[in-house]
Amino acid sequence: MRKNIKVGCCGFCLMREKYFEKFNLVELQNTFYQPPQKFSSAEKLRRLAPQHFEFTLKAWQIITHPANLPTYRRLKENIGRRENYGFFKGSKEVFSAWERIFKIAKILKVKVVVFQTPPSFKENKENIDNLYKFFTKIERDNLKFVWEERANFSYLTLKKIYKDLHLIIGIDPFKKKPLDCEFYYFRLHGKGSYNYKYTLKELKELKAILDRPSYILFNNIYMKESALKFKKLLNKDA
Repeated sequence: MRKNIKVGCCGFCLMREKYFEKFNLVELQNTFYQPPQKFSSAEKLRRLAPQHFEFTLKAWQIITHPANLPTYRRLKENIGRRENYGFFKGSKEVFSAWERIFKIAKILKVKVVVFQTPPSFKENKENIDNLYKFFTKIERDNLKFVWEERANFSYLTLKKIYKDLHLIIGIDPFKKKPLDCEFYYFRLHGKGSYNYKYTLKELKELKAILDRPSYILFNNIYMKESALKFKKLLNKDA
């Protein structure tokens, strides 16, 4: 398999020990809903994983999502005032949430943190201003940041944001055209619904566009099967 192409799933689709045998990448999802309050759990996870194994993680919803969305049903703790949550607001709540994620990322030796915004995060001045203020203020260290937006921002706006903030634009390549970024970060949700199986033809189409380092994360009901099938396809290049 090409060394610069990493394949995994959004969340553990197998028992961890089995997952570590089959994949070298996972995008952690619990950090979006409710990141651990005790850093010892992140330390344990890093110890359990093979040295070469890579974690990426999804940033806490308090940073990206307003508190009235259904994803908050899985939130187990509140930080300050809920009306100050989401949309990269310049609130102490949002920045406190980032501090937690940043510490977990460092413990897990994460290289990439994913920020996903809901469809209600529209392309307007207030949201874009919040985006710029947040990413120019937070500590980055050596982390790479990926932003998956779901409100169909214009290509020109996304291109400018990538240039100005070095914010990799994450997409589902079967739904949107990839932006010319340093690397690709693809989150494959399935065509039409999460109950979708990618065909071999579609996976070959995906392979054909990988002209740079890439993270390929499958994220639907059949993600394990699709990811293994895609790994096998890539292995033909080895």
